[in-house]
Amino acid sequence: MATPAEALRGEHVVLVLVAAAHVDDLLRLRSTPEVHARWRAPSEGWPLLETGSTRYAVLVDDVVRGLVQYGEEDDADYRHASIDVFVDPAVHGRGVGTDAVRTLARHLVHDRGHHRLVIDPAADNEPAIRCYAKVGFRPVGVMRRYERDADGDGWHDGLLMDLLADELDAAP
Repeated sequence: MATPAEALRGEHVVLVLVAAAHVDDLLRLRSTPEVHARWRAPSEGWPLLETGSTRYAVLVDDVVRGLVQYGEEDDADYRHASIDVFVDPAVHGRGVGTDAVRTLARHLVHDRGHHRLVIDPAADNEPAIRCYAKVGFRPVGVMRRYERDADGDGWHDGLLMDLLADELDAAP
């Protein structure tokens, strides 16, 4: 499998592989109430030492505005990629998340050869669901009590959404 791209350019964002220089900004963004409600406190060494996904800092005008990551299932019978993202609340509603997800999706389809992508927001996260739908992701179904709540005391439902390669650039 090819190594991840060093940088990916979208319409408004540049995605660069996370480096030590991004960590403080990413930790600050992850601790904002809006992001922390969806992404619990990070594990020790995050984001550099965690394995299992490839992480990009989302840059807008050279400022870190979020993180987008992907994981890959390489079993030939089930091969696909998954995406996850968070964006600085200061730029919510400005298309940054949509551009980041679309840019990464294009890389996963065109450069890494995936035919199917998945994303799984909390079922009540309407802004995220709208963002992903703009890229072309479609709801597949609700995964009941799918993910532990940010406070760790309960569970919430997740919405499984997917996108097929031929649907990527057909989104309105």
